[in-house]
Amino acid sequence: MNFPCLSIIVVFHSQGKGTLSDLMHKIVSLCKRRGFIFPSSEIYGGLKSAYDFGPVGVELKRNIAHCWWEQMVHSRDDVVGCDASIIMHPKVWQASGHVQGFCDPLVDCLNCKQRFRADKVPRQPVGTTVSYVRGGGKKGERLQGQVADCGYVCPYCGAPTLSAERRFNLMFQSNLGPIDPREELLHAIMHDDTLTLAEVRNRVQQLDRSSTVYLRPETAQALFVQFINIMQTTGQKIPFGIAQIGKSFRNEIVTEHFIFRSCEFEQMELEYFIAPDNWQEQLEYWKTQRLSWYLALANNAASFRLRQHEHAELAHYAQDCYDVEFLFPWGWDELEGIASRGDYDLRCHRQATGAKLSYFDPHKVEAETGKQGVRYMPYVIEPSAGLTRAVLALLLDAYREDKGTDHQGREKLRVFLQLHPCLAPYKAAVLPLIKNDAQQVELARRIARDLKKRQLYVCYDDNQSIGKRYARHDEIGTPFCITIDAQSLADETVTWRERDTTSQQRVAGAALADKIAAALVLSV
Repeated sequence: MNFPCLSIIVVFHSQGKGTLSDLMHKIVSLCKRRGFIFPSSEIYGGLKSAYDFGPVGVELKRNIAHCWWEQMVHSRDDVVGCDASIIMHPKVWQASGHVQGFCDPLVDCLNCKQRFRADKVPRQPVGTTVSYVRGGGKKGERLQGQVADCGYVCPYCGAPTLSAERRFNLMFQSNLGPIDPREELLHAIMHDDTLTLAEVRNRVQQLDRSSTVYLRPETAQALFVQFINIMQTTGQKIPFGIAQIGKSFRNEIVTEHFIFRSCEFEQMELEYFIAPDNWQEQLEYWKTQRLSWYLALANNAASFRLRQHEHAELAHYAQDCYDVEFLFPWGWDELEGIASRGDYDLRCHRQATGAKLSYFDPHKVEAETGKQGVRYMPYVIEPSAGLTRAVLALLLDAYREDKGTDHQGREKLRVFLQLHPCLAPYKAAVLPLIKNDAQQVELARRIARDLKKRQLYVCYDDNQSIGKRYARHDEIGTPFCITIDAQSLADETVTWRERDTTSQQRVAGAALADKIAAALVLSV
């Protein structure tokens, strides 16, 4: 197929809502078809909000995480890493306020029976008359109602007939220990039929206190708990940071938009400990750093922005906060939060445990007394990114459709992912032009092995025709295809094809590794 260099690139974010919705469907289809993301437990009917990353999806996710770790840890002297346990002592979550306050407002629609987060639904003026269909279907009896004092209408069916708002704790609860506490309770009830309801409830509460643990809803708290251990063992001085990439779990009321909001997800977080009088300068620094990182990886700078939180939406511990947002098909939404958390977390854990979590700076001078040396509770700047969300955003940003013609002049549509080469699942594909030519296959496999020895993850591929192989690797974002043909056997040159332009040139086999490596450099 012939795709001219002056191709028509369809950039979806510049078009209407219908096209944006189509884009999301195309991304979901591409992810399944090419092995990025599969529905979890699909042969059993799947599990809502659970997804498995396939062969190329796991590579994309690992590459994003690697780029983050390189910038946040390996390129700096003031940040170290940590990989903490998913299950922590339950008192950690009590001290941090998660047990009591990590809740979302839950509302049930009495018409269509759907549930939704009240704080995510735009409010309408009280008393407004709205029209909706009984039962929430597309057809049926048309009804009218008035918006109640809460101002909510159902985001699914538009009905104003809603339950009262109630709080829903987002943490997944489990039990730790060899004995199921429910079995203990059942055993007690069976052998003592005089137990009252109040006594049974008391037994349940006692069992909960003795064995309940939680799957962490965020990765941050472990870094606060390990603050002193890490500072002492590494010799770090304020300011310094602790970074972590890991899974978190939230029992979301509403899971939506493919992998954007799910119950199991991965975070990339940094807790950067600073002097209290320096938090505004550090927040300014980190918000700029984090936006720059996304822009270095992406194609469309206009699809990323920084948004400062309004005072009313700030978390109770936050002095200020900015979100890195991406223009998703449904609108602007959060990729990463950069918050100044003050000393809230360290103070909570100090109060709960009595542990000495302060920092002594021998170089600071006490303002009131003029004495050398100051002890203080560090403040924290927290850039907290969603790795799973970054996968989706960068797939959407990279999706391209290129209109061209085949050798017979018929219009063809080429789909490709314009991923930065450092993110691409395969850095190159090595293809024998004729898969039944033993010499071409042997040379292609040798080139692939040599490139892998240079720590370049490439793919040997001899499945189907050369045109279909090009198309397949375009769709998974492989930046370069290296084709071995008859001329390669004679002079050890290869055909080098670039994904974005489809341009081809002859390149010496000995130059391949350096040529690929040069393309992987990320400039932030």
